[in-house]
Amino acid sequence: MTALVASMGAAGPTPKKTPSPSPTPTPSASPTQGDGTLQILTYRGYAEYGGTSPRVNWVGDFEKTTGCRIARLDTVQTADDMDRAVAARPYDVISAGPVLAATMIKAKQVQPIDPAKVTGYDDLSKRFRDMTKVSSKIYGVPYLWGYHEFLYDSTRVKSADLKKVFQSDHVALKDSPLTIADAALTDSGVDDPFELTESQLDRAVALLGEHKDRTYWKNPLDLVKGFATGSLDYAQATPYYRLLLQKAGKPIKAVAAREMTGWLDSWMLGANIPNTDCAYRWLSWMAAAPAQRDAAAWVGLAPANPKACKGRAKQMCDAYGADKPKWLDRVAFAVRPPGDCEGSEGECTDYDLAWTKRWGALVK
Repeated sequence: MTALVASMGAAGPTPKKTPSPSPTPTPSASPTQGDGTLQILTYRGYAEYGGTSPRVNWVGDFEKTTGCRIARLDTVQTADDMDRAVAARPYDVISAGPVLAATMIKAKQVQPIDPAKVTGYDDLSKRFRDMTKVSSKIYGVPYLWGYHEFLYDSTRVKSADLKKVFQSDHVALKDSPLTIADAALTDSGVDDPFELTESQLDRAVALLGEHKDRTYWKNPLDLVKGFATGSLDYAQATPYYRLLLQKAGKPIKAVAAREMTGWLDSWMLGANIPNTDCAYRWLSWMAAAPAQRDAAAWVGLAPANPKACKGRAKQMCDAYGADKPKWLDRVAFAVRPPGDCEGSEGECTDYDLAWTKRWGALVK
């Protein structure tokens, strides 16, 4: 177990060139700036100053190259942390997944992006550029993406399929309402697991509710510990954790499935920014291959810019099948906003009103 945890801590590869450490940013009094500074909210590892880990200090180069200064860089660990941070104050640029993006668009906390002002925007995969559009407007610069697969211990499970995963008591599922979509993948009547009618939602939640003692994880280290101690047969995780467990000598394989659920995180532009020059410089910087390569390798996700799939990020691109269009056709990406069922049969259930409420009752 000790060796396995140690391997997780060393997961981030060392960049070929280590940028010089940048001073810790000083918080600014104003929430939005027009004086060449930026206030940023993101996940840990997506955009980092060096601190004690200069291997992830690629933000310092942004300041040196553009002349813009990061006045505030807030990083969070979980989606719940991100929700609380967004509710607490405005930011100039925010990295957001599909659920948070939909919430901010609806609340007018973000504004549409002019792709002509984002250098290298066309280098980003068209598949992911299309995911940021809402009512013909672009609301994000694609950054990192991933999908979930179901891992299993091949010494404990001899024959694995998706239905057996959800029939097991010894499974760790991600503590997120979007996990309902994974349960919906077992339903042959579902075309899109993120666009469920009321009856389809009922069946997925019922399947999840059949076993009351399951583990619901917020920190992926919990599922790693479960496999290491032998308490888990299955776990919902990204390919990154499959690679880590296999590297540590664990007999872990992925369940073969017709579909998997995925998501895209994009950089979004805050509303009411008096001067967007530095914000667009940041969006351009994060659209480029070097930043996406650093982040993908460090956090274990795939970059939205195919040009980043070289060097230290190649392993992640290979793990996620980034260069295999037919493979990615098997990934059902969370829509923005979740539950937008226009054109589908039946009325689609609302994520905030239905999915979140049902999930809360399930895991309480």
